[in-house]
Amino acid sequence: MPTNTLAIPLSLANLDKLPAGVARPSYARGDLSPGILHFGIGNFHRAHLQVYLDRLMNAGKARDFAILGAGVTPYDVKMRDALEGQDWLSTVVEQSAAVSAARVTGVMTDFLPPMDGAAIIRALSDPAIRIVSLTVTEGGYFVNPALGKFDPENPAIVADARAPENPKTVFGLILAGLKARKAAGVQPFTVMSCDNVPHNGKVCREAVAGLAEAQDKGFAAWVRDTVAFPNAMVDRIAPATSDRERGIVRDEFGIEDAWPVFCEDFLQWVVEDDFTAGRPAFEEAGAEFVRDVTPWEMMKIRILNGGHAIIAYPAGLMDIHFVHEGMEHPLVRAFLQKVERDEIIPIVPPVPGTDLDGYFRKVEERCLNPKIGDTIRRLCLDGSNRQPKFIIPSIADRLAQGLPVDGLALESALWCRYCAGTTDSGAVIEPNDPNWDRLTGAAQAAKSDPMAWLGMRDIYGETADAPAFRTAFADWLGMLWRSGTAETLQRYLGQAE
Repeated sequence: MPTNTLAIPLSLANLDKLPAGVARPSYARGDLSPGILHFGIGNFHRAHLQVYLDRLMNAGKARDFAILGAGVTPYDVKMRDALEGQDWLSTVVEQSAAVSAARVTGVMTDFLPPMDGAAIIRALSDPAIRIVSLTVTEGGYFVNPALGKFDPENPAIVADARAPENPKTVFGLILAGLKARKAAGVQPFTVMSCDNVPHNGKVCREAVAGLAEAQDKGFAAWVRDTVAFPNAMVDRIAPATSDRERGIVRDEFGIEDAWPVFCEDFLQWVVEDDFTAGRPAFEEAGAEFVRDVTPWEMMKIRILNGGHAIIAYPAGLMDIHFVHEGMEHPLVRAFLQKVERDEIIPIVPPVPGTDLDGYFRKVEERCLNPKIGDTIRRLCLDGSNRQPKFIIPSIADRLAQGLPVDGLALESALWCRYCAGTTDSGAVIEPNDPNWDRLTGAAQAAKSDPMAWLGMRDIYGETADAPAFRTAFADWLGMLWRSGTAETLQRYLGQAE
């Protein structure tokens, strides 16, 4: 693809110079003031919450709810460095299979130096900040996956409990900000998780209040009683940015952007209307406010996120790179359809105004979108955190009802086989989980003793004790090692001779 030497560097000064086909803010930076401090300025946040705010601000609303960025990791430093040079602007490219459209959003007014605790606490103490939002990933809430509860013995939490005046975690910083507001008689902010975590508001409350318990039990009770933590279901695919995406933005849209965001054209946010200090009218930008988000959350986590895992591991073992390529493989597509329709969808409770089979067909359509460039490796990432949330609950529910778990056991065996560290062709799988060394050791031991894998009680819990699951898992894992992924899928699908 030829380089567009006339591409315009993204900045506030250059907004009016951008090509005519690129949408841009109708609001000026000077019209905005921060009302939301957000931890974790990543691609999903910029393709989701920032897009809703951009819609509202373009309509002349919510301009006192601009984003102030914050972070506590080296990743945040890299993101800040990239965005600072373009005045915190982002190019968001929304892609359907047929159309790509670029929009520049300008809803973030500043990004505090990451890991500067004093600056972050000062900002959290400001009465103008009424919402603190988070995208810190599924693994960022210090949850014991087997128990599904906050882990107060995590070393980072123990360190913050011992030194509350110098916190290093997001939750320690949030607590310090809340303490300062309480002491000054300032209304507490709402803490709004935007992560793909079941009951994310509740999980976030337990992290904040759980850390507070170790510091001051009275203050912990105040947090539980006074601070709002709305649950929400968030959904949009926004893959990692690479030179591929930078090149497309430059060559097709005429913009030089150090870190553009590519995403699908699908966007969904269902959130409980529980905000301590007010909120933007997100419903006017397409969000849906409900009393209880649980039905939407379970639908998404079980059908979409569980479906991603079902696609991911067989495709990864067969050396398939992109998600849409996995969906185009007849065995992977048929495996997804059978497990979803036979084992997952039948145990998902009804969702108001939603046809579950229609929702699944939309999931298939989204995963088939070739423009997103979503990778199988991304879907395989962090299984030790994702499996206990997206797959194992479906297994447990079916076992509790005396229902078969053949397909879900095969999915779990595929994850185990993937974590052994090589594909069916012998290609090395680079580490793809925070616990990769542990997983690889267990997966290699499971080649001769499948229970070495199910013995990870922090992941499988009591599910590993169910004879039906143990037997099916062991049988499928043995077949994967003997016959490979394609033949095993054929056997499951009834296509083997």
